Amino acid sequence: MAAAPHIPVLCDEVVAALAIAPGERHVDATFGAGGYTRAMLAAGASVYACDRDPDALAAGRALVAASDGRLTLMAGRFAEIDRLAQAHELLAADGIVFDIGVSSMQLDQAERGFSFQNDGPLDMRMSRAGESAADWLNRAEEAEIADVLYHYGDERQSRRVARAIVAARPLSRTAELATVIRSALRHPPGAPKDPATRSFQAIRIHINGELDELVAGLDAAGLPLGQVHHQHPRLRQHVQCIDPHRTGRSGARRANSKRTNGSYVCTRRGYQLGRGSG
Repeated sequence: MAAAPHIPVLCDEVVAALAIAPGERHVDATFGAGGYTRAMLAAGASVYACDRDPDALAAGRALVAASDGRLTLMAGRFAEIDRLAQAHELLAADGIVFDIGVSSMQLDQAERGFSFQNDGPLDMRMSRAGESAADWLNRAEEAEIADVLYHYGDERQSRRVARAIVAARPLSRTAELATVIRSALRHPPGAPKDPATRSFQAIRIHINGELDELVAGLDAAGLPLGQVHHQHPRLRQHVQCIDPHRTGRSGARRANSKRTNGSYVCTRRGYQLGRGSG
């Protein structure tokens, strides 16, 4: 029996915000399991969908075949969305969607190494290329690891955890890392929140350069970097954008954006794709 297609939590709200008219061209900057793309196709749009995860692209081929030519998959990072779109002769889009963060598909596959709930290789690479989490943890200085855990995971005891990680090296499995973190934080079995959550999130964000990708992706989509608020070394937890359809080109307003489970969904309309075009 085939699994039901993944439906993003905010799918209805995002599609409503886009107000898709049949025949419009929209970009799904984070294809993942294809939830937003399916909804946009159902609303009558042609969709250009991007993902750096080769597994996501492979799984999306069936949807391409069923889309009657209205779905184009683009392999790459959403920081390159302008270049990828232009390679497919898409110079402007009626709407763009970013669903930021790790996908449930990646978390559910133990062999991808994103989750501490199931043992697997300590990988965490969305693109399956480059330095893995194990590679980095086994070579990085203790201070660097502590900084990553603190800034990207809000881990208040980041130095204690980093010290324990360095002492336990080499590490190669997610279960090993999770055990080290729990021991360092004296986590009692059965406690409601696993303390490994914050550190795994931080390591994943670092390995995949997720915040740098977000800044570059919004810029590539035509959102001027001056409208992306920084709180070094993290982005502030909101993004503002300009919507010419509602306020005029000089008026800034809060994006059609909501947060769920640590992930942001941002939608925007009516810009040419290209850096600094906003």
